[in-house]
Amino acid sequence: MKRGEAIARLLRDVLSDVADYGALRLMLDSQFHAALRHDATALRALAARITEAVQVLDGRRLLRARVVSSLYGVSGRMDSVFDELPDDSRERCRAMWTRLEALVAECKRLNARNCLLMTDQYEIMQRVLHGEDQTYAPA
Repeated sequence: MKRGEAIARLLRDVLSDVADYGALRLMLDSQFHAALRHDATALRALAARITEAVQVLDGRRLLRARVVSSLYGVSGRMDSVFDELPDDSRERCRAMWTRLEALVAECKRLNARNCLLMTDQYEIMQRVLHGEDQTYAPA
């Protein structure tokens, strides 16, 4: 792949990631609400969709890392790509990259929130079903 084609591919993939992380954010929100409702059917369906989305996103991330490394060396970063762009495109692409970073952080936060909720629900259910070990322990 030629340098210009590689850079164009990187930028298309970043744009795709912005859209896909937006969709992932919505799925994580749906997962949270399904967990609040204890809707196992919805949780299973969402888990499959979330897993598939994450695999696609991770595949693009790995490809992006390989392409950037091949173009700029192992310490290469997306800023190196942006530096090669014309002024008018550079700022738009940097803004898109900043948006992607914010979406990634938001999805990580939502995933941690969902994990905490479901872990807490599981622990409560275990106590309800099996009792607490320390309920009648001597003081």
